[in-house]
Amino acid sequence: MASEVPVTPDPTAVLGWGRRNLSDLPWRRTRDPWAVLVSEVMAQQTPVARVVPKWDDFLARWPDPTACAAATLGEVLGLWSGLGYPGRARDLHATARVLVADHGGVVPADRDALLALPGIGPYTASAVLAFAFEADVGVVDTNIARLLARHQGEAMGATQVRTLAAALVPDGEGWWWNQTLMEIGARVCRPRTPTCGECPVRASCTWRREGWPDPDPAVGSALVSSRQARFEGSDRQARGRLLGVLTEGPVPPAGLAAAAGLPDDPARAARIADGLVADGLARRRPDDSLGLP
Repeated sequence: MASEVPVTPDPTAVLGWGRRNLSDLPWRRTRDPWAVLVSEVMAQQTPVARVVPKWDDFLARWPDPTACAAATLGEVLGLWSGLGYPGRARDLHATARVLVADHGGVVPADRDALLALPGIGPYTASAVLAFAFEADVGVVDTNIARLLARHQGEAMGATQVRTLAAALVPDGEGWWWNQTLMEIGARVCRPRTPTCGECPVRASCTWRREGWPDPDPAVGSALVSSRQARFEGSDRQARGRLLGVLTEGPVPPAGLAAAAGLPDDPARAARIADGLVADGLARRRPDDSLGLP
């Protein structure tokens, strides 16, 4: 049974755990807003091990919004290849151009201004404020949402979990608090195999105190990711294959099916190509071949 009032974890226990256990990720060593923004966009639904080398390469090539804005979208997509979800690259490139046009080439420290940027939602805006500007704001990714739902012992709506996350941040500790909660969610309060004995909030966790009753409060709670649809054989896989080939050069109409990994289904390959064009991730050239923007 969930508590009628929010349960508050012990800030000293949480922050102490974080200072002892936080993983050494390269974007945790910087407060540069552009570098933080790039890391947050890249890491959405993508394993950290794949992100690190791409993040390094991206910032070596485009160390600030002005440099990225001067590149073509095709160049950005080429470097992005292998990370998946190329719409994020398109939006990041568009964001760089807006930053140059409207913000003097710098990332603003204002939530409304961040939310007005292409592809930037509540999570990314809060993450930039907390991790680049060290603001005392609540950040809610899937790991924090899962941790808070279990800690409170109830599934929560999006507004409820964001309000709670913001209320829990100790004064002056926005960076450490949010990084630590993310780490606890990722490493300890895992989706299927939580290791509660290692958790610094176990003493106040409602779900643990009540004996881990079914259903898990995190299941169905807002902002907690559910299992993704099968990737193997999906249109998303075929789009990725086709985009990967496009980074090497244009593809003629007769080569689309092979490039998409669909040699026996040219109609599906053509539909996927049309989708890339509609999403602004590819363009038809004068000879009707498909190329990057």
